[in-house]
Amino acid sequence: MIDRFFGYFSKDLGIDLGTANTLVYVHGRGIVINEPSVVAVNQKTGQILHIGEEAKGMIGRTPTHIAVTRPLVNGVISDFEVTEQMLRFFINKVHKDGFTFVPRPRVVIGIPSQITEVEKRAVEDAARNAGARDVYLVEEPVAAAIGARIPIGHATGNMVVDIGGGTTDIAVLSLGGVVVSKNLKIAGDKLNQDIMRYVRDEYKLLIGEMAAEKIKISIGSAHPQSGKMEDVLRGRDLLSGLPKEVTVTDEEIRDALSRSITTLVEAIKAAVEVTPPELVSDLIKNGIVLTGGGSLLRGLDALIEKETKIPVRIAEDPLTSVAIGTGIILENLDRFSDILVKSQYEE
Repeated sequence: MIDRFFGYFSKDLGIDLGTANTLVYVHGRGIVINEPSVVAVNQKTGQILHIGEEAKGMIGRTPTHIAVTRPLVNGVISDFEVTEQMLRFFINKVHKDGFTFVPRPRVVIGIPSQITEVEKRAVEDAARNAGARDVYLVEEPVAAAIGARIPIGHATGNMVVDIGGGTTDIAVLSLGGVVVSKNLKIAGDKLNQDIMRYVRDEYKLLIGEMAAEKIKISIGSAHPQSGKMEDVLRGRDLLSGLPKEVTVTDEEIRDALSRSITTLVEAIKAAVEVTPPELVSDLIKNGIVLTGGGSLLRGLDALIEKETKIPVRIAEDPLTSVAIGTGIILENLDRFSDILVKSQYEE
């Protein structure tokens, strides 16, 4: 009864703490925050200037004393203090219209699978220092499956591939647990870097990460599409040092992404190969579900289906599956207690 009272006033939270974006689910309200995991810091004073969308807009446009950073790399905390301040900012933003006295909220946070105990502890400590009362951790593919409304509690196999900004989590789930799990550092950020490298090598053109991401979204694909697509890239000519623009095609961008996409597909196939035969038969029936922003790359679902011979579908709302899953867990903690990640540092 007391927890319900505190939960109502403190607005308990489900958080998808991602490398690229942080989403916050508020108990009873749904997703209320979806902002880039980017922080702008004044290096002279140590002051946090902007967090989220405003900070992302400053990337590549700041004087030398202002650093725009991502405090999470490959899904784990790389800068503890900045992550803590970012979490505090989001928690305070949720509670800004609340009461003068606000109890510390309970928080469910999605984490990549196969991270170390030290990395788990860093997430827990950052959330507690940012104002959380209790912190519960859940593996992101499990949260994504729950958010995609996959019945993971049944005695049947389901495969989820969560392609985020820093990592890709591959998991086969059954009876509420993870049977097979793989984690790759190939995801949205790596694909952006592939495009930047390709353009530098082929056109001697230096572009930023935001330009690479834009071209990936506009014409990027993993599998040939009907009709030719092209777009313009602008950057600095590495030979003359002057501004330059080039027109690139979808075929070129597909070529730039091919090595990383092949590695991703091979990892999915490897996960299927070590899955128990009974669950493989379930996968043929239930298919593979793709979540995360990377799942929206054109033709990726068709390519995976072609290579694995297993039906593939994209979750209804892949960008928010993990956040929705943490929210569902938050609202049903007793029911989902068995799937929460245990830490050796738990009190």
